[in-house]
Amino acid sequence: MPLANYYRTLLEHLPTLAVDAERVEVLYSARAFKQRLLELIAAAQTRICLVALYLQDDEAGREILGALYQAKQDNPALDVRLYVDFHRAQRGLIGHRGQGGNHLMYQEFAARHEHPIPVYGVPVKGRELLGVLHLKGFVFDDVVLYSGASLNDIYLHQQDRYRFDRYHQITDAKLADCMVDYVDRLFGNNPAVPLLSRPEIPRARQLRHAIRQFKHQMRRASYEFDDVTRRSGQVAVTPLAGLGKFGNRLNRAIRHLLRGTREKLFICTPYFNLPKPLAKDIRTLLKKGVEVTLVIGDKTANDFYIPPEEPFRTIGGLPYLYETNLRRFARANQTFIYQGRLNIMLWHHERNSYHLKGLFVDDDLAMITGNNLNPRAWGLDLENGLLLQDPERLLQARFEAEKASILEHCRRLEHFSEIEELEDYPAPVQKLLKRVARTRANVLLKRLL
Repeated sequence: MPLANYYRTLLEHLPTLAVDAERVEVLYSARAFKQRLLELIAAAQTRICLVALYLQDDEAGREILGALYQAKQDNPALDVRLYVDFHRAQRGLIGHRGQGGNHLMYQEFAARHEHPIPVYGVPVKGRELLGVLHLKGFVFDDVVLYSGASLNDIYLHQQDRYRFDRYHQITDAKLADCMVDYVDRLFGNNPAVPLLSRPEIPRARQLRHAIRQFKHQMRRASYEFDDVTRRSGQVAVTPLAGLGKFGNRLNRAIRHLLRGTREKLFICTPYFNLPKPLAKDIRTLLKKGVEVTLVIGDKTANDFYIPPEEPFRTIGGLPYLYETNLRRFARANQTFIYQGRLNIMLWHHERNSYHLKGLFVDDDLAMITGNNLNPRAWGLDLENGLLLQDPERLLQARFEAEKASILEHCRRLEHFSEIEELEDYPAPVQKLLKRVARTRANVLLKRLL
């Protein structure tokens, strides 16, 4: 496959950090992720830098914020900073009327502690609908804990339900330094990034000029580090970030990964709405005889799913929109499903939900990312990821165990007719989807979801 070799060469020419393979660890559950978070917070000596879509005002969110404040009070010299999405922090959960924003919790904690922790709101766009902070990665001294998860009850399996994600720990000072440096250069002292832990928070309208400049800065910014050649016993790690469709380093690397696949590709995505370039690449791989496995959440494992016995809200139509996309894709590629080249694996486990993202290529390349691999991630949100190149296959056993954990609650789709269609949906869903199709709003929705 000369073309595959060409794209692999492009990946090999990226600057890399050399990380000892033994310092890359995979966690397999939300509970283990939460436990590790608390352990790393308690052990931190010099710095903690958390970047997440949100830290929720609920039982688990308060436990995490409380642990951070305890660490700060015990060691006032500890540099603790939180960065969350500006818009998301100032509203409640979708469908929960009357719920205050998480910023109120940040202000409450700051007011009653001697040594407050700054919580910054990062506005990627002027409105949440048009783009959010979707960077991932928590840094504790020289440890990077990376997951697509945000911080609340369900992501941390605080009660009886969990939202399944991927969880990786990499201990490397240079990787931790470059991830914190990116945040410092881009967010630090930026007039578009206000403190949310103080009562005086400017409105997005007041920040519109600063946000416009900030958007240009985010599109140009990249992780900066000295290129280090991998030695035996090490893996090459390249942190990547991107915003927008054009000049996006992360998007480019993801496409190179797909095009560099020789034998097998394994993709996780929670919301099936592939950007056109990725859908095209997957179709090309299937025609070349590559085995493609797509692991997708069943619609009932979508975080927006509303059971039929509960009152319907418009947001509850999203899982059905995604399932409609999947049925169309499966029908178009049914021949490859018959041939065993395309494995569509649907994840479902009781009342829990699915939030996994990322790629495995053959047995030597992987992308750890919070990118949903959909048009929104491809063009609107600020995203990042860690590209791992492992020619010695030092991580193969760990990643095979991770795949087994992911597939534990999956079933393989044998025929597209196993997926429900419009006539099978509850009446309110049918009404909504027909209205969407009639107004051609589905074209716009596919770009925003």
